[in-house]
Order: sequence, then C-alpha cells, then structure tokens
Amino acid sequence: MTVDPDGTVVGVDLGGTKITAGLVLSGGRVVDEVTVATPARQGADAVVSAVVAVVQQVIDMNDRHPIGIGIGSAGVIGDRGEVLAATDHLLGWAGAPLAASVEKATGLRTLAINDVHAHALGEARHGAGRGMGVVLVVAAGTGLGGAVVVDGKTMIGSRHLAGHLGHVPAAEAGDLECACGGRGHLETVSSGPGLVTVYRRAGGIADDARQVVAAAESGDETARAAVHVSGRALGRAIGGWINMIDPDVVVVSGGLAQAGTIWWDALDRGARGELIPLASGCPILKSQLGSRASILGAASLFADTHRYQEQHS
Repeated sequence: MTVDPDGTVVGVDLGGTKITAGLVLSGGRVVDEVTVATPARQGADAVVSAVVAVVQQVIDMNDRHPIGIGIGSAGVIGDRGEVLAATDHLLGWAGAPLAASVEKATGLRTLAINDVHAHALGEARHGAGRGMGVVLVVAAGTGLGGAVVVDGKTMIGSRHLAGHLGHVPAAEAGDLECACGGRGHLETVSSGPGLVTVYRRAGGIADDARQVVAAAESGDETARAAVHVSGRALGRAIGGWINMIDPDVVVVSGGLAQAGTIWWDALDRGARGELIPLASGCPILKSQLGSRASILGAASLFADTHRYQEQHS
C-alpha cells in the first residue's frame, strides 16, 4: 500500500461518549466510518488505544493509504496536540500527549485540535457556512461551546480557550452553579442539561432535554416555558455576538439544534431583539453536517498543514 497522492486523511471525532473515525478524501467526502464507545472512565492510555484501534480499522477498510491523521478532541488542546485541560467526562485526560501518542503508535503524522474548533471548521468549509468569510458556530448540546472561523481558519486564542461561549453571564441563569465552577453562566440554562434544569426548577420531571422538548410539543405549558427561556437566553447571547463579531452567518449545531420550532422560534426572537439595525440581516442557520463536521474539520486542518509544509520544505 502506498501513500495516496490525492491527500487522503483520517479524520477523528473524539468525544466523551464515542470515537468516530473516517477516511476523508481530498474533495471532502467521508468514507469508511467506524464508531466505538469511548472508554471514558479507564484513563488516558485506554482512550488513546481506542483511537489508534479505530484509525487502524478505517485504514484497513480501504486501499488508499492516508498521509496523516487529524483529531478533533474533547478538552483544551495545545499547539503540539497535547491536552492542556479537560473536564472529568474523560478520566485523567488533562496532560495526555494525544497527537504524539497516536503518531507513535500508527507511524502517521498526527495533529489534534479541540473538537468544537474542528466541528466549526468542518461546517465553515463544507457545511452551512461554506463560501462565507466569517462564520460563528454555536454548538449547543451536553455543553455550550463554539468557534469563530475567519477565511477558513479557526480562532484559537492566546490560551487555546476561544469559543467557550457557555461561560458568559446570562440573566436567566441567576446564581446557578456552572460545571466550570462559576455561577450564572449561559451554559447552565442553554445547554441540554441546562434546559432540563430550567424545567425541573419550574416543577417538571425529565431525565434529558429530549423529554422536555417532547413534553413542550405535546402541550405541557411548563415545558413550553422552559424551552422558551432556554432558547431565548441563547438567542440573546447570539444577538450580542453578532453585534460584536459581525459574521456572515451563524451556524447552530449540537443536539439542541434538533429541538424543534418552539426552541428555534425563541432563539430567533431572542437574537433579533438584540441586533443593531445594520446586523439585522445576519442569517442564523441549522448545521448541515452533524457528527461528520468534526471529522472533516480535523482532516482539513491536517491537509492544510501538510500542504504548507510540502510547499516550504
């Protein structure tokens, strides 16, 4: 097997629940996807081993030999692909030399970035933001994150923290404690678990956001009010970010992007109510790529880096 001259890359989406890898062809088509459960409670070595195994499965399924591996991973990821910080969703993940470990095990050059940054890059290049110069991606799911992509490059920040959209103050959050240790942050009401919190505080009973949305759509007024509060809070924040960043488009992804018309109407009204007149035409769109966005984004980052190094070697 020889290296594919067209620049095939293995893209990996590494999350707290599952790891998905796929072969990304030069035109942005993903083939031969494999998904496994993340051994999240078994430590960093077990997670890296699972990544290596799923990458090898993808390689073995195809005659094309990739030029390298791009990983979109949970956690704050440094310049060398190391995990600078992480939540307890992945036990012992902080400090893991992710890219170096995968590269050593596979023999393929490996780059890693934060999974939401990779997701945003995928949507900006291949999804709902394709062809746009400035794309704001808002990922509302288990947490609340996002990224700004400018001319095809993701804003990382001086400490690799850019895109922590959930950790801004929100009036609707009151004094709720956030997973980061702060209080009153947007994530506590506008993530999936945040929506559940809003519903429960009003007397509702639900295990997850899907149940709250289903109850709202069935006419449960308490659930409808909770969905409205959660969606409006995120919308108001999005309106502020539009005023500040002036993006060509906002792309909303994550599990809550599938929450239905009640949530979307609340989000849209919340955003439009905050916009300055010149920003009123900014579209707010649902993401197109789903879980493939991170795979495509991580792979495209590797391809860009590889191309640059080839041209300047």
